[in-house]
Amino acid sequence: MSKRVFVMAGGGTGGHVIPGIAVARELAVRGHQPLFIGTRAGMESRLVPAAGFPIEWVEAGGLKGLSLVERARTVVELPASVWNARRILRDHQAAGVFSMGGYAAAPVVLAAALSGTPVVLMEPNAMPGMTNRRMARFARRALVSFDEALPYFPFDRVEIAGLPVRAEFFALPPKPRGTPPVVLVTGGSRGSRTLNYATRDLPPFDCGIILQTGRDMYDEISIAMRHGNREVVPFIDDMPSAFAQADLVVCRAGAGAVAELAAAGKPSILVPYPYAADDHQMANARAMERAGGARVVPDKEFDGLRMLREIEACLQGERLETMAAAARAQGKPGAAARAATLLEEYAEAKT
Repeated sequence: MSKRVFVMAGGGTGGHVIPGIAVARELAVRGHQPLFIGTRAGMESRLVPAAGFPIEWVEAGGLKGLSLVERARTVVELPASVWNARRILRDHQAAGVFSMGGYAAAPVVLAAALSGTPVVLMEPNAMPGMTNRRMARFARRALVSFDEALPYFPFDRVEIAGLPVRAEFFALPPKPRGTPPVVLVTGGSRGSRTLNYATRDLPPFDCGIILQTGRDMYDEISIAMRHGNREVVPFIDDMPSAFAQADLVVCRAGAGAVAELAAAGKPSILVPYPYAADDHQMANARAMERAGGARVVPDKEFDGLRMLREIEACLQGERLETMAAAARAQGKPGAAARAATLLEEYAEAKT
């Protein structure tokens, strides 16, 4: 297939940008030119240039959870944003658009629909975001990670493909038993106040702890946890290696985190972030719980004593092994490759 330009749309948060970068890398390996379209205010403005890909800018704002004035501004700006996105698609002769959702994706997908450019969208959460729900009608194919997301998209244009996850997670072997268990606690790169305080207040017991606090709370938590077999770090650069050391993971339930747990086959205690849009983290967590790979605790109920009870429940009998197998069964390798292949196929058909 000849070299083509494929536009990557979606931004605002890392969850909307990082999978798009994975698909862009797959397209680049195949000899194509990925081009991102995003906003200067979103994380794409930092992550995309750092990954070495070009990016063009549009003005786009959200609707959910904003004031009436901010939502009105978004609506007023939308026609100009769509026109600008359509110009970018035309100038670069884009062969297809890959959308991860988020407010930055809406004008690009609308522009693609107006210009007849095929769209492939990916929805990482069990509860799809508003942009992907609204833009589904314009997509040739919707790729989802959870069975629970299937009803939100046209039945003849949706499939379960998973979320792009680094190959290192899939390559991790099961951890042998026989040594004191290790629990990895991480609230993401910025940490979680709830998880940090619960780990700080965890009663002593025979279990190793690795806690990623985030940089803002590191000093406070590390001073309070200078004892026993508990390791406190502000940030973990090599998360697959941290997973390899862990028998059990305590974390939030963003789509990326859940996908990494599944790829690595790690049992988990999931504490969904309570303010996530549409409560999608709870939906993700409950999906993994139904599959048998996780236990779920609401944020407001999670403290040191509850954390101890949940860890002890996971360590009973063969429960860790059972949960690990159930989590691994949810892993879906090849998500980036599937998205790239569909984009190539639709571009070829259009030609």
